[in-house]
Amino acid sequence: MIPTEKLVAVRERFPVTKRMLYLDSAHQTPLSTNVRDALSAFLSEGIQMAGPKPVWLRRVEETRATVARFFNASPSEIAFTKNTSEGLNIAANAVPLQAGDNVVLLEGDHPNNAYAWLNLKRKGVEVRFAPLKDNEIATAKTFEPFIDSRTKVVTLSHVTFHAGQVHDLASVGELCKKRGIYLVVDAMQSVGVIPLDVKALSISVMAAGTHKGLLVPQGLGVLYVADGLDELQPAYLAMSSMANPPTDYIARPEDMEARKDALRFEFGNVNLPDLHALQAAINLIESVGVTAIQQHVLELGDLLLKRLDELEVKVVGPRDRGQRNHIYTLDLPVQKWADFFARNEARVSPERGGIRISLAMFNTIEDIDRLVELIRVGLKEATPAVTANID
Repeated sequence: MIPTEKLVAVRERFPVTKRMLYLDSAHQTPLSTNVRDALSAFLSEGIQMAGPKPVWLRRVEETRATVARFFNASPSEIAFTKNTSEGLNIAANAVPLQAGDNVVLLEGDHPNNAYAWLNLKRKGVEVRFAPLKDNEIATAKTFEPFIDSRTKVVTLSHVTFHAGQVHDLASVGELCKKRGIYLVVDAMQSVGVIPLDVKALSISVMAAGTHKGLLVPQGLGVLYVADGLDELQPAYLAMSSMANPPTDYIARPEDMEARKDALRFEFGNVNLPDLHALQAAINLIESVGVTAIQQHVLELGDLLLKRLDELEVKVVGPRDRGQRNHIYTLDLPVQKWADFFARNEARVSPERGGIRISLAMFNTIEDIDRLVELIRVGLKEATPAVTANID
């Protein structure tokens, strides 16, 4: 678990924890003071220096290098997007798929991953869904029965948004590598909370937004595209995509060669404020360490499961370490309990199958105690109402 003194310092960075019980980081993380300061500094430069774009663009490249190191990638393998969905759609349209080829997904995975690939059915691409129960994790064996000689892509979320499963990317990556299949990963729910080594996991393309475990407001995404996959081509082109962008700003039809690195998928101006914030956010995360953050939320989850057992409240997803990490969906009636938590200043998410609790680096044992006491009070009431102060 994060050392007490470091945890106190981190929690101080998230002022929202002083006014509410925040257990909803799988939806979005609250703003931290260091991210706020980075955004404020960016705005001040824009006001006072009329927007020093060369300085800002240099910092973009510094952030790109930081992000690359964070995932054990090279800067040439990182592009910046708007969000996870854009990254997944870029991947779906970049892979050289032909009519009769197929893509394998998990049944019930995030719809924005599914839609990116289902959109290719109009081109004759087959989309296959591998079934998976909420208390199971996906492994290579989950996908093997659905793979044949025309399978070109296996794609899945690293962590399932609704039940919190942590899928076995290592075995899936090994299968894809052996069969010559692209592995496309939605890492939205794992970045910043679970260590991610894109090389060790044999990931071809990884997409993630930054507004959850990476602590940055909505509007910025990270796209990893492994070097050497030159056959993946962008569906859209801009000057920034070109291998030889014209210095005189005149497009020449005879030179349409795209860049060889991931920046061929990046289109011109990027989200400069959020990229400044991302550098500050990763600095905060690395001051604790992703491994320490993971251990911290796992130990909080152990305590949560123990206390829920005492209340006889079940969880929808898996219970074993290694199969769950920071997301827990409580088997409680959504309509009744979502309103109850909201009226008691507890931020959670109504989700498929129950109430989703998601833990972050700033959560504490005291947060678990407060949550459990709220549930205890609510269970005693036919219609849960606002409780007295339980601090």
